Amino acid sequence: MGGNWEKAKESHEHSHSDFSTRTQTMQSSQTWIQALFFLALITVSLYLFQFFILSDRLIVSHHKITPKKHPLLPLRFNSDGTFKILQVADMHYGTGLTRCRDVLSSEFERCSDLNTTLFLKRMIDAEKPDFIAFTGDNIFGSSTNDAAESLFKAFGPAMAARLPWAAVLGNHDQESTMNREELMSFISLMDYSLSQPNPMDPTTQQVITNIDGFGNYDVRIRGPPGSHLANQSILNLFFLDSGDHAMVDGFRTYGWIKESQLSWLRSASKGHNQENHQPQISTPPPSLAFFHIPIPELRSGQFREIVGQYHEHVACSFVNTGVLKTLVSMGDVKAVFIGHDHNNDFCGNLNGIWFCYGGGFGYHGYGRAGSPRRGRVIVAELKKGKNEWMGVGSIKTWKRIDDEKLSKFDEQVLWTLS
Repeated sequence: MGGNWEKAKESHEHSHSDFSTRTQTMQSSQTWIQALFFLALITVSLYLFQFFILSDRLIVSHHKITPKKHPLLPLRFNSDGTFKILQVADMHYGTGLTRCRDVLSSEFERCSDLNTTLFLKRMIDAEKPDFIAFTGDNIFGSSTNDAAESLFKAFGPAMAARLPWAAVLGNHDQESTMNREELMSFISLMDYSLSQPNPMDPTTQQVITNIDGFGNYDVRIRGPPGSHLANQSILNLFFLDSGDHAMVDGFRTYGWIKESQLSWLRSASKGHNQENHQPQISTPPPSLAFFHIPIPELRSGQFREIVGQYHEHVACSFVNTGVLKTLVSMGDVKAVFIGHDHNNDFCGNLNGIWFCYGGGFGYHGYGRAGSPRRGRVIVAELKKGKNEWMGVGSIKTWKRIDDEKLSKFDEQVLWTLS
């Protein structure tokens, strides 16, 4: 009897062992299936990540993610001794389809931001500039809910033409989805842009952060390739942030250039002059300055000479930090190019320095009905010696209006080497 019980017990244990083995086999199979499933899931996820995120098919703000395209540096005068700048002031770009302001129905059957784009393309094709300077109110912030998209559209023709360009902010750019720091950082990363949020210390090669505003920097232009000026900066372009709005003693006013900016400007000018002194020329290499809001001295109108149209009261801050005095004392800035007052396109001479409006460029910005939008061209020309270039000999300017012929007018000489 005991033997039968032991055999039954042994048979049961074998059966239990077989069951456990089968269970373990099934669990092992399930584990492998789960592992294969997760491996397949990971593989598919990695493929989708590569396809949509790392490939050029991902679209952000309707633009492909690509590395920034840089212009050929350093910027140089051409072999014919010229360097041409197109100034574009107050585009006031909206969404691309934003309506025009102050145009006659007889001028356009339909009118939108696209007219601004077309005008910029025509100016680029006609003048073939070496560089474009955008002097603020590039976009009209309150007319767009996507600042990045508007910036892409506003600066699109410059990038499409693969031209080096730089921008400062006006008093309307920041009224959308980016503040001024974010705007300048974004603009600095756009294709062919030489814009900078903050200037660089030439000695330490560190970014200067203890300075007011965003968009204070300089761009240096060297001599023609193959010339003895090829490694020298012979023209300097200063860009300054003139701010937007401010409250002073309970009163609202426009922004202004602060003392910290003027301190940097004086230092940068001095360094530039010391680095690029030419023994055969007694005066320092010339400079040009670009910012948006006019200085208070323009409002008083004490001009030695004026060329162009003065149709609008000068809108500026009532705070005077001595910008004109600083520029005069530096000695190298020959002309300043501004925007803000769309109906003014004149150049006025204050204490030997020309202050030139760009004139309203964009169709979504206000203007004068019946008066075409306009842009300004600046050309620096080298002086020719017996066998070599002698540095910048003259700076000239003119304007073109957006008519059928892009009519050219108000040609003038701003400065000549004495």
